[in-house]
Amino acid sequence: MADTQTPHPKYKRVMLKISGEALMGDQGYGLHPPTVQRIAQEVKSVHDLGVEICMVIGGGNIFRGLQGSAQGMERTTADYMGMLATVMNALAMQSALEEQGVFTRVISAIRMDEVAEPYIRRRAVRHLEKKRVCVFAGGTGNPYFTTDTAAALRANEMNCEAILMGKNGVDGIYDKDPRTNSDAKRYDAVTYDEVLQKNLKVMDASAIALARDNSLPIIVFSLDEPGGFRGILAGDGTYTKVHGGSKAGAGEAA
Repeated sequence: MADTQTPHPKYKRVMLKISGEALMGDQGYGLHPPTVQRIAQEVKSVHDLGVEICMVIGGGNIFRGLQGSAQGMERTTADYMGMLATVMNALAMQSALEEQGVFTRVISAIRMDEVAEPYIRRRAVRHLEKKRVCVFAGGTGNPYFTTDTAAALRANEMNCEAILMGKNGVDGIYDKDPRTNSDAKRYDAVTYDEVLQKNLKVMDASAIALARDNSLPIIVFSLDEPGGFRGILAGDGTYTKVHGGSKAGAGEAA
């Protein structure tokens, strides 16, 4: 792990995107408080470097709109239910971060003034400038858009320098699922177009396109590795970078 006195983190403002499933630990459903606290500690360690942090958390540990739709529920209703699940996760993360002394704001795309601030871009930017962690909830506020797209959208609006995708069980992008294929190879770097052409399933296509069109790098790393998030900001760690360079920049790890 890098020295805690690292004075110059790689990025000054980042978006951390994690799935709702990342919060459920080994339970298979819902929130696992020790897991939420562990992730909050990872966020705090980066915050202590002086990095300004945005977060978007999925809702799949509670309700996933696509699954509800597949089971016969009207798609728009199912998606709104999924958005509400992201608010629950955001509030849990806010509580865990504030227990560790990190000032945090939950900002919802769906108005619910009693529990979260409404999304106002300039206000959110001001929170970041004051070194508050901003957890964006409620997706984009519209059905048919995933939290991946919400993360790419908010990252661009907040002028983040990178999106960091914290994954469970994998430490980057592979040519096939490494959990079921022992011969899977990890990429050190890939281009946005390669992700789309090879269907590498990093984020959904609209999120990748939004990042590509604004030259916003995406860094995929393991959320399970202690210190992994901080390590990347300190210039260390194992990850895959999605960028707009030539294909010559893409390689497989040794």
